[in-house]
Amino acid sequence: MSQNIQLNYQVSAEDFTRAGEASSDVKSKLKQMGVNPEIIRKVAIAMYEGEINMVIHAQGGVIQVTLSPEEVHMVLKDKGPGIPDIELAMQAGYSTAPDKVRSLGFGAGMGLPNMKKYSDEMNIETELGIGTTVTMTVKIQ
Repeated sequence: MSQNIQLNYQVSAEDFTRAGEASSDVKSKLKQMGVNPEIIRKVAIAMYEGEINMVIHAQGGVIQVTLSPEEVHMVLKDKGPGIPDIELAMQAGYSTAPDKVRSLGFGAGMGLPNMKKYSDEMNIETELGIGTTVTMTVKIQ
């Protein structure tokens, strides 16, 4: 890959049947590019967790992915309620997911902690009532 590849995805609110399609697409593109499977795994987990968070908490949103020879850069932007306490939300097991979401097997409170664990860099910008933007980078080299 000599130049950057830009990918854009729309994530729908509460659409658990399609949740994960964006991360699966990125995963398959990285495989086609011959990226190390461990790197692909990190990208897929980090992005999937973000995608699920958008479905559960944020009325959906958009994901922009830039693939370059050096890294995978992901920007997940929503117009959800925002995160009142990022430090609390980063604690493993903390969840604000409703019971109906938990009954589907989601909302265990590992989304943000896993996003941080599987990305090399992560930044959260949130504004209550406006939305949240999570930026993650996974180094390829």
